[in-house]
Amino acid sequence: MIYIVPHIAISVILALFLIDYLDWEATAIRLFLVTFFLYSLLWPVSWLINKRYFHKLPKLMNLIVYFIYELILANIRVAYDVITPTTLMRPCIVALPLEAKTDLEITILANMISLTPGTLSLDLSEDRKYLFVHAIYFKKITPEKIKYDLKNGFEKRLLEVMR
Repeated sequence: MIYIVPHIAISVILALFLIDYLDWEATAIRLFLVTFFLYSLLWPVSWLINKRYFHKLPKLMNLIVYFIYELILANIRVAYDVITPTTLMRPCIVALPLEAKTDLEITILANMISLTPGTLSLDLSEDRKYLFVHAIYFKKITPEKIKYDLKNGFEKRLLEVMR
């Protein structure tokens, strides 16, 4: 959508400019508008086909559903621990090895981790290979399991969408 809107806006502005400032006949104006309208429709379609949009859409939906599932599950875990008289929380900081390379991939991953209750992304290492995550893990969940879940859950699905 980001690429479609400016192109259509530029086409409309150019068409209005030519209509207002040039003395064209009605048929030439209609032909011009139809040409720009068709081009404005065909250009995004060719862009979407070349960018494998239809292959990435199911992966994006998978990421969204997985994120919502993890969000609900984390809320239930934290709420249960708050309500019960004994605490099961054991806070830790884990260094999550990253496969994400670009700033956008790392930013989205860090935000998804931070939005999930019980986890918070703290810092990125100097060499950008590790993301430090503060996690409130529970007695049955080890730090290695947290790394595994973040790596094979959020990061794997995110990279499927982004690459």
